[in-house]
Amino acid sequence: MKDVECVMLSADALRARCEQLVEHDGRMQMIYAWRDAEAALEVRYLCAPAKGEAFEMWCCRPVNGRLPSVADIVPLASWYEREMRDLFALDFDDQPEPAPLVLHEGASSDHPPMEASHPRDRALAFERTVWAAPEISANGGVQRLPFGPVRADVMESAQFIFYYLGESILHYQPRLFFKHRGLEKRFEGVAPALGTVLAERVSGVGSLAHVWAYCRAIESMAEAAVPRRAEILRALLAELERIYNHLHYFAHLASTTTLYVGDAQGRLLEERAKQINARLTGSRFLRGVVAPGGLRRDLTVTRDLLDDVAALADDTEAYLKRLEATPSYMDRLIETGVLSYEIAYDQGATGPVERASGLNRDLRRDHPYSVYPELAPEIPTDEDGDALARARVRAAELRQSFELVPRLAGRLDDGPVRAELSLPAGGTGLGWVEGARGALYYAVHTDADGHLARVKVKSPSFSNWRVFPFTMHGGDIMDYAINEASFGLTIAGCDR
Repeated sequence: MKDVECVMLSADALRARCEQLVEHDGRMQMIYAWRDAEAALEVRYLCAPAKGEAFEMWCCRPVNGRLPSVADIVPLASWYEREMRDLFALDFDDQPEPAPLVLHEGASSDHPPMEASHPRDRALAFERTVWAAPEISANGGVQRLPFGPVRADVMESAQFIFYYLGESILHYQPRLFFKHRGLEKRFEGVAPALGTVLAERVSGVGSLAHVWAYCRAIESMAEAAVPRRAEILRALLAELERIYNHLHYFAHLASTTTLYVGDAQGRLLEERAKQINARLTGSRFLRGVVAPGGLRRDLTVTRDLLDDVAALADDTEAYLKRLEATPSYMDRLIETGVLSYEIAYDQGATGPVERASGLNRDLRRDHPYSVYPELAPEIPTDEDGDALARARVRAAELRQSFELVPRLAGRLDDGPVRAELSLPAGGTGLGWVEGARGALYYAVHTDADGHLARVKVKSPSFSNWRVFPFTMHGGDIMDYAINEASFGLTIAGCDR
């Protein structure tokens, strides 16, 4: 695997290695299971030993289907362990959260869903079963509010259980994975070139970031050099994706604070950004362009298109200033949904969410890729950790993306946009991208025939949904919608 050091680790050494990682300011990035060429089950731990150092991949074989849990050392590992327990029937000793994560009550299967013995086209069987809600008592007066999974507007499916006293939230429990699509299973057996179609549909509003990370994993496996023109255009598209996502974010945030004019203005700016995308690529969501080795076709960045980006930047700046000058909007964000540095670090927050809590991390700088090293983008951070801090970080990122687009266009020279790849049978690759919502990883394995054997997707919303409930307890139930909007979460990105 290019650019990643692989380390074989025994089950007995796993916890000690995790303790060393934490002591040296390292961080776990993701954990996943797969079966190797000998059909042996293996769990892989992707770690960043310290900011700026190369990734390590720890490879650990379970003993009799069991591994020690590391969630007490690295709390963010808990969701990954629960996911592997649901999908691979792996057991983790002393796991602190015994409840299933992905499989809801009533789900059953003769074989673990991610094992080869479970066919890709077979849905899980379900029986109607009542969910056992936790009991909470505070000397009477505690109310329980189940909200969802069907919600108003076009919101994605999820259920949220509130226990509150007056307007103060005592306990909040999100229930996700109602629409789990088994996309990682669907990659199996697919030709690597066709895997781009699935990657672009893991999370629609992150299509470019997902397909870029997937293609980078394929290119890592092939040890291929992508043509410079293609790399510049990929980065330019990534910044255009960041622009329309952040504009949507501010429109939604304005809506939750009942600033409906701000909502309408933000959605208009978002629409203009998507129209620019369509003119450049033929797709408002930037699909059908990125391919393993570079791009499917060349793109022409015209002067008129750059002028429209500049005009959009000017109007966005005026829009952000109007938001910041609106007391009713600002008052609702201040001290709403405070996420501390410690919780953001321990529970695995990523992207603008972690940077708003004082964590100065960004893959474009810390694990540089493509042409970002020569751009040296500044990484905006904040320390307040509230909804306003998250909005400030995104506003700074939005301004920077508008500045990066013409800089990238100015570096474009003539040249090819795609390199031919020679993929090894039984290969492994890792790709990463800093998307609009944070760190995105793809680990890709091929089988002896060169088809996809395992694709692991770590989407930023999987991390940030893990973190979000920690900002809810003790908060005001009337601020819930504002807090959720300030995180910029997607459920599709989490559920996969």
